[in-house]
Amino acid sequence: MSFDTLGLAEPLLRAIREQGYTTPTPIQAQAIPVVLQGGDLMAGAQTGTGKTAGFVLPLLQRLMKSPVARDPRSRIPIRALILTPTRELAAQVEESVRDYGRYSGLTSMVMFGGVGMQPQIDKLRRGIDILVATPGRLLDHHGQRTLDLSHVEVFVLDEADRMLDMGFIHDIKKVLAIVPQKKQSLLFSATFSDEIKALADRLLNKPALIEVARRNQTADTIAQKVHPVGREMKKELLAHLISSNDWHQVLVFTRMKHGANRLVEYLLKQGITAMAIHGNKSQSARTKALADFKSGSLQVLVATDIAARGIDIDQLPHVVNYELPNVPEDYVHRIGRTGRAGAQGEAVSLVCVDENGFLRDIEKLIKREIPKEIVPGFEPPAHEKPEPIVLGRMVIGEGAGRGGRRHHQPQQNAPRGGGGGDRGRGGDRPRHEPRSAAPAARPATTHGGHVPAHAHGRPAGGGNARPEPRRDGPKPQPRLTQPKPR
Repeated sequence: MSFDTLGLAEPLLRAIREQGYTTPTPIQAQAIPVVLQGGDLMAGAQTGTGKTAGFVLPLLQRLMKSPVARDPRSRIPIRALILTPTRELAAQVEESVRDYGRYSGLTSMVMFGGVGMQPQIDKLRRGIDILVATPGRLLDHHGQRTLDLSHVEVFVLDEADRMLDMGFIHDIKKVLAIVPQKKQSLLFSATFSDEIKALADRLLNKPALIEVARRNQTADTIAQKVHPVGREMKKELLAHLISSNDWHQVLVFTRMKHGANRLVEYLLKQGITAMAIHGNKSQSARTKALADFKSGSLQVLVATDIAARGIDIDQLPHVVNYELPNVPEDYVHRIGRTGRAGAQGEAVSLVCVDENGFLRDIEKLIKREIPKEIVPGFEPPAHEKPEPIVLGRMVIGEGAGRGGRRHHQPQQNAPRGGGGGDRGRGGDRPRHEPRSAAPAARPATTHGGHVPAHAHGRPAGGGNARPEPRRDGPKPQPRLTQPKPR
């Protein structure tokens, strides 16, 4: 099958050819005809399956063929709205709209927090066809009456599962109340949980259902490996692997932003170019880090799970789990950024004794054992015992006691994570690390009354662990209930 057989117009086919694509992916082959027919769609697909082109291409064609009804000021109204959970993903999607729509005559813009509102207002006043936005900044503009969504013909909710993970359900409902009831609606999600199905019932009208590349599957093109290592030797092992193997374009995952910063500082001292990307970084710093990483001028990009959304590189060769996620599905999503488009990729995990339970959960999910290889000189100490990992209010890992996880009491009057840049001042911030962190609380202590030195998420020099700052919306109420074991 080729793109020529899908019913796309010549201006779009020309742009596709210039991008170097000839054959649609499974999600594109199934979704494009459905969207072109004008029906609603519920699609199960994760990043790396080509889902963005699956909705951008037919969306462009539908707008190209429908007449433009200008507003009373003769401006082009917003006719398509694409909602994404993060700034980086919004920027990626809008870039795809521009790439595929370069010969369509349509205009687009991206809108997110962390940058000034006035340039966005100026562009809105000139009129655009397609708006790609994050929920918080979109609602900021609506509250200030700087945009009009009454002419939206196509509404796309991208990565709906991550939207719910980040606590955007109330913002999504507000957006649904703003856009017209009569429209074409498309929902894309990596998983179909009960919450996603409930959202789909509210949003979609007799949708077609497409599901490809389930989230608990790992591609055969990804070589997975675990290096058991002592907890205090991880950074030395990572530097050794990068230098001895002459790795370039290495995406490294940490649990918390503080750990990302400390790791970058160490790598730079070893002569390895590295930058961190997380919610505390300015938008310009995040954009520069991504651009340098994609161009190959930056050797290592260290990221948290939320900040890594939107990192979409076709031939990323190496992904390293410096710290295993405590949500096994996040492992699959992390390593899915390599081994794409038939290319070979490598996913390496540095695992200390505290994380063995996470590793067992991951292997159970993907239904395979990941090969273990001890690197000479970095053997885990034989006497090393599991110790707890502090993650916000949670204490997790092998050392967290019976059951693997427990909570301790929150500190009274403790400040919540994510100060500054709140709604109304243009801040798009995640409410919390998805399913893995909570607002700040007093760190857990060992029997000796101190926080373990390796406690992940603890800022340098002591103090409270803070989760990834919020992307949008009001501050969440503290969660005092224990999350369901996964």
